[in-house]
Amino acid sequence: MYKRQAKVAVRSSRRDAIDKIKAMKKSGEITEDDESKGEKKVQDITDKKIKEIDSICEGKQKQVMEI
Repeated sequence: MYKRQAKVAVRSSRRDAIDKIKAMKKSGEITEDDESKGEKKVQDITDKKIKEIDSICEGKQKQVMEI
């Protein structure tokens, strides 16, 4: 249950960050290249955090099963 909530929180943060990047592009604060780079960086961070969540939860599940 916590795993799902953590993933939802990370994905929500990703959506918010990408929305801000798109708004900055629309207002002319950043270029199209910067928009693409920003979205890629946000996605890379999201992927890394999702993997961390999976790893932590798998470790905890193994600990519980040992008991």
